[in-house]
Formats: sequence, C-alpha cells, structure tokens
Amino acid sequence: MVQHEESKISDADYASRIDLISKVFGIDAAERYFEGLDIDSKTAETYTSLLHAYAASKQTERAEALFKRIIESDSLTFGAITYNEMMTLYMSVGQVEKVPEVIEVLKQKKVSPDIFTYNLWLSSCAATFNIDELRKILEEMRHDASSNEGWVRYIDLTSIYINSSRVTNAESTLPVEAEKSISQREWITYDFLMILHTGLGNKVMIDQIWKSLRNTNQILSSRSYICVLSSYLMLGHLREAEEIIHQWKESKTTEFDASACLRILNAFRDVGLEGIASGFHLILVHNKCSLENEGSS
Repeated sequence: MVQHEESKISDADYASRIDLISKVFGIDAAERYFEGLDIDSKTAETYTSLLHAYAASKQTERAEALFKRIIESDSLTFGAITYNEMMTLYMSVGQVEKVPEVIEVLKQKKVSPDIFTYNLWLSSCAATFNIDELRKILEEMRHDASSNEGWVRYIDLTSIYINSSRVTNAESTLPVEAEKSISQREWITYDFLMILHTGLGNKVMIDQIWKSLRNTNQILSSRSYICVLSSYLMLGHLREAEEIIHQWKESKTTEFDASACLRILNAFRDVGLEGIASGFHLILVHNKCSLENEGSS
C-alpha cells in the first residue's frame, strides 16, 4: 500500500501495522517502526497501538515511559481507550494500587471515561475490598453525562452485589441472566463480580459466573483463571481449585502460567494462611506444575 500509493494511508492503518509488527516480529520491531514514523503519523492512534503492544506483553517500564510522553503531549488528544490500556496493564501485573493514579490523570486531562474505564476502576477497588470507594464510583457513574440504559443496568446490578444482605437473598441466576449481553470491553466485570462474591463467601455465585464464562465463545484470559482459582482457594474449596488447574492446563487457547500459581501460593503464605497454602502446594505438585522458583519458601 505504501509503495504503490494506491490509497491514502490513514492513522488507523499505521496503528494496525504497529499491532501486526508487534505480533509477528516483536515489541522491539514495533517500537522501531513507531519511532521511524514522521511527526504527522505519530498520532493518538499510533501511540495507543504501541501502548497496547507494551501492555499485552506486560512491558511495564516501557509502557510507563510511553504513557508519560502521552500525557505530556500538548498537540494530541487521547480518549479513554489510551488510559484503559494503562489500567489494564496494571491490573494484569497486580499493581492495582496504580489504577487510581491513572484515573486522576484522566480527570486532569478532562477525558470522559467509558464503561470499561469504570470497570477497571471498580475492579481495582474490589481487589482491596474498598467498598466505600466502590459506592462512590457507582454514584459517579450514575451522574455521568454519558450514562445510558446499559450503564444504569450495570450500576444497579453492581449495587446489589456490594450489599451483602441483598446478595445473600438474590436469585442465584440473576448475574448470569443479566449479563448475557455483556460486551467484550466489559469482560473484566465477570472477574470483578467473582472478587465481590468471594468476599461475601458466596461460592454458588462464583460457580455460576465461572460456568457462564466457560460457556461463552470468547477466549478466557489468564487473569480470569487466576481470579477464579484465588476465589476458590480463599473459600477453602481445594477440590474446585484443582479442577481449575486441570481446565487451565487443558486449555487450547490460554497458556498455563505456573509462575502465577507460585505467586498465589506465596501470597497465602505471606498472610499466614498456611493451611490453604499447604493444600494448594500439594495440588500443584500432584499436577506436576513447575515450582522451580519456589526457593526456600
């Protein structure tokens, strides 16, 4: 297309090429291509495409350096998707405490958050069980000028889950039925709901949500496996946790991450839950999961 000049190359075309280069030739090649673009082609789309490549490969330091260039730019206008990429990265590497920092920058830049922005923000609070902050975010969503019927449905649904008395009495099929129309960009909502129900000790709902996830046509992420595995372990359901290990290892689309399992194991040890840690350790050994980096712990 470039050589024959048969059509005008758009910003989206350049962004797509960065994405393809990163997948075929690697991050370094994508970075070199981006830096070689002329100034007019270094647009919000191409910056965001490179940031996505960094986030997908969990290149935190490089992503942070690029994000700094992005927020310091005076000539370009970035939308919520750029900030979502950074928050998604922080969620995927377990640095949930940095998500509110990105939200703060987004607000300083007067960028309108979308539903995925709110989902990530809510999930970062759910990860630390900051229920008061969850309620504040939901209230902000309700008054957001961009709020629509779909948002209101989501807000009302989530409000139910952070109220333990209502969750306990809710029909067990509610989240499964209510979220059938959830979009790919709202995917993280499922993980968020599992975290909330874990805090409430509601195994039935975790079973329901996980079943819904497995029944979709979409590819499960490592994050989802880690989330449901941690949920079952927190509630002491070792048999279910072992079943998740089996499902993950047998997955044709999501590579099993032994290092993530080791981090979960060490996290339970660090907080003094030695009984759960010992049980999980036996599961990993029984399923021949590599623990080479376990060390003396």
